[in-house]
Amino acid sequence: MTSADADRWRIPPGTTVDLTAVDPRGIEGIAGKDEAAEALPALHDQLRGLQERLWADHRQSLLVVLQAIDAGGKDGTIKHLFHGLNPAGARVASFKAPNEDELDHDFLWRIHQRTPAKGEVVVFNRSHYEDVLVVRVHQLVPEKVWRPRYELINQFEANLTAAGTRIVKIFIHISEDEQARRFQARIDDPTKRWKFRVGDLADRKRWDDYQRAFEEAVARTSTEQAPWYVVPGDRKWFRNWAASRVLVETLEAMDPQYPPGDDLKGVIIE
Repeated sequence: MTSADADRWRIPPGTTVDLTAVDPRGIEGIAGKDEAAEALPALHDQLRGLQERLWADHRQSLLVVLQAIDAGGKDGTIKHLFHGLNPAGARVASFKAPNEDELDHDFLWRIHQRTPAKGEVVVFNRSHYEDVLVVRVHQLVPEKVWRPRYELINQFEANLTAAGTRIVKIFIHISEDEQARRFQARIDDPTKRWKFRVGDLADRKRWDDYQRAFEEAVARTSTEQAPWYVVPGDRKWFRNWAASRVLVETLEAMDPQYPPGDDLKGVIIE
């Protein structure tokens, strides 16, 4: 592994995104499942150490935005990334359909309230991007309403960055066949049926529409200060390894440090 593994999944600003050109079963960067299994414990240790320093330093924060099609693996990725982290400085914010109060405000109002405080790592399970994805595919608002939101999102994220929040956005890319397998597995397992809703099948019929919406959203909002990473997600072990690499490299670049503390020269505990 190099110090720039994540670059292979990063979408440079101004790049046209074609998800059909990204192999959802790709494993570029690692030999296979066994090597990933060997690497993950060390990555977990790195994440724990870097998060501890971030919390102690208390000058920066990290926002991780996770997006994927239904059954894309957002929950599984979060469980993996948060494994062993200090819960005092780590938080997950999930966004579902806006409630009545949220609908009375601009689309970013409810998002801003959940952004990380100094020292925190916050993961968005879905996010403000739903307002240029679901609303576009289902035509919940006119195009003249959702299209300007790309630039509003860029401005919002630039404001967070200026305030000391590093933003990393991960799109977990799975295939249509893999989604079908995961849906069927949920239906067949009584302990997993709660994850499935009949409406998922209606969304599945709009697969191509969602892919185009994801492509444009990623292309229009991948910036230097808030880049998108498109991570192949059909193989869960690879997704977990790749997402961990992205976070470790991001936190290493942030370089949080333990504060010096008070001058304790000559202090003796009796």
